[in-house]
Amino acid sequence: MNPRDDASAQLSDGSAAVGASVHETGRRQALLLAIALSLGSAIALGLARFSYALLLPPMRLDLAWNFAQAGAMNTANAFGYLLGALAFSRLSTRVASRTLFVAGCASTAVLMAASGATTDTDALLVLRVATGIGSALIFVSGGVLAARLASLSPREAGLVIGLYYGGTGWGIVISSILVPFAVLPVAHGWRFAWFALAAACAACSGIAVWAARRIESVHPLAATRSGAGTVRSGPVQRRRFALALAGYGCFGIGYIGYMTFIVALLRNAGMSAAVVTGFYILLGVATVVSARMWSGLLDRMRGGQALAILNALLAAATLIPAMLAHPLAAFVSGTLFGATFLSAVASTTAFVRHNLPPNEWPRGINAFTIVFAFGQIVGPVVIGKVSDSAGLTRGLVYSALVLAVGAVLAGWQKPLKVGAE
Repeated sequence: MNPRDDASAQLSDGSAAVGASVHETGRRQALLLAIALSLGSAIALGLARFSYALLLPPMRLDLAWNFAQAGAMNTANAFGYLLGALAFSRLSTRVASRTLFVAGCASTAVLMAASGATTDTDALLVLRVATGIGSALIFVSGGVLAARLASLSPREAGLVIGLYYGGTGWGIVISSILVPFAVLPVAHGWRFAWFALAAACAACSGIAVWAARRIESVHPLAATRSGAGTVRSGPVQRRRFALALAGYGCFGIGYIGYMTFIVALLRNAGMSAAVVTGFYILLGVATVVSARMWSGLLDRMRGGQALAILNALLAAATLIPAMLAHPLAAFVSGTLFGATFLSAVASTTAFVRHNLPPNEWPRGINAFTIVFAFGQIVGPVVIGKVSDSAGLTRGLVYSALVLAVGAVLAGWQKPLKVGAE
């Protein structure tokens, strides 16, 4: 071989190796930051919202609530979530996503502690509204940061986004461990669980905020103000993905009915506290691992088909405990539900990435968040009233039907013709 050719070949091989090394470093960095950032979603949903399903039985018994009143607490939280999403659409034009993320983490930890300081139902409703506002700021701004982080490793974009949303599972697992031990056998003993959850929020905040700051330094686009230079989307653009929005609204109604009342259903069916705790831990673990399971689906499907598939699986998972009152059925339901429901949320962020330019991602993600919030406002009250009149089993059947409708609507959503990665 000609020495010059040999040298060129070695140089080419060396450049390829360096390129592969840089790519692998960027991939590892993106995944690490996604995992750390995911503790924000652990706070926003896992600790601040879904922990309430574990607190509902002792609070309902202690405060003499019916199921409609118990559901109203989650409705109040969802109403606050809607207010937070609406606030984000205005604040994001003037304030960086990282700043909104930090503010949401700090306020949520404080409000969770305040929820343990009162036994007044009206005060708890107000605190649930305020907590919902903080949760929305975390969840939406974190979603924007995760979408931008995904561009560091485009081949792993679905996994990066899934990891962020799957972090909710860590919050569910932490709640499953903390709440049973923190609810003490004293008057209003459930209050101590709120304090324990607040401490967990504070601990998770430190790691999540570090990740948000790192993302800004690694990805300059994330450091810019989210709304700066954004082309404002008019009603026509929203109508182009109205079917996906409608399918996601059905998801909001159906999934929150399950998450609000499933623990009460299992307890009413005579299942032990150990079974219920095991069910919730299993659901949380399945949520965490779901990021890897569905990442390929999120990368491949650019229309509403991913959301349709996930909604259909959620409908099946919701029907299982309604049809079979057995611990094994509960574990199967929890595993399938946990492995699916946050990936449905991730599918909307993936849809936005596939179909909108980067400067419209905040508005696109926020549009889905607002619809999601409306669904969560309707879900607990409607399913709660059905449960009061016809039983918890019938309530879950209605939740499953709504999810099935959402699957059909989302399945009709086609990719938008003008898209950007």
